[in-house]
Amino acid sequence: MGKHVVVGAGQVGARLVELLAGEGHEVVIVTRSGAGPELPGVTRVAADAGDAGRLTEVARKADALYNCANPRYHRWPQDWPPIAAALLQAAETSGAVLVTLSNLYGYGPVDRPMTEDMPLASTGAKGRVRARMWADALAAHRAGRLRATEVRGSDYFGPETTGQSFFGDRFLGPVLAGRTVRIPADPGQPHSMTYLPDVARALATAGSDERAWGRAWHVPTSPALTIQEVADRAAAIAGVAAPRVKPIPHWVMRAGGLFSPLLRELEETRHQFVRPFVVDSTAFETTFGVRPTPLDEALVRTITWMRATRAA
Repeated sequence: MGKHVVVGAGQVGARLVELLAGEGHEVVIVTRSGAGPELPGVTRVAADAGDAGRLTEVARKADALYNCANPRYHRWPQDWPPIAAALLQAAETSGAVLVTLSNLYGYGPVDRPMTEDMPLASTGAKGRVRARMWADALAAHRAGRLRATEVRGSDYFGPETTGQSFFGDRFLGPVLAGRTVRIPADPGQPHSMTYLPDVARALATAGSDERAWGRAWHVPTSPALTIQEVADRAAAIAGVAAPRVKPIPHWVMRAGGLFSPLLRELEETRHQFVRPFVVDSTAFETTFGVRPTPLDEALVRTITWMRATRAA
């Protein structure tokens, strides 16, 4: 058993804390407010993730340091650099393995299934900042200053998924209610979905298995279906009528971006939803012997949780 420090108590950070604590580790969760799961063996600490000195103090004698922070979407270029720098310093000083939760933005538009050896060629601001974070961590790892790895997932879904998720309540909610699902995407394009518990499990593996260090990995993710197929599968599992899935016109999204910073920022990642967006997680699956949770099983758990939450 070891000491694991998790920065961020969002949909991934909180689940990772529960997983690590359940395995008997000493867990420290760091958030600005000091919030987080109240569990035996878990210490909650209030700290700014961009405060290198404070983060270094918290990470002292830690075995692993997990970056599960989540700055406001439209402020990534401003907020991520100081957080990333603080985490690098804390990992280097403490000797903890730095495990960064990331996404697929860094690849930019692609024309084939994404693998970890593809270049991080994004020209968008958010993609570039995530690519720079990994480049800096990898350079420090190769220089022998610290040990680092990065875990990348596609759009999350699953129990306790927040409203930030594309496949969360705004997608599955209308499906369960038998209403038309309106999305800023082409429902006929294949799109990988990553199950939230699989994300936490991949992070825990990367933090404890030295085979993970020094490179990036994709979270085990089920074979991609079209967005319409996902909606149909969810409806069949829920026992409701097959839904209509209709795209929101691009001009409507552009107009909404004049008033909403979130909608405005979605323009950079539009390619992910109007062309195939497929993850290849073979490397992680074969190296660590971990398979993604089967899609139907994941949907059953997610739908059961959503219905129980609404009933409560």
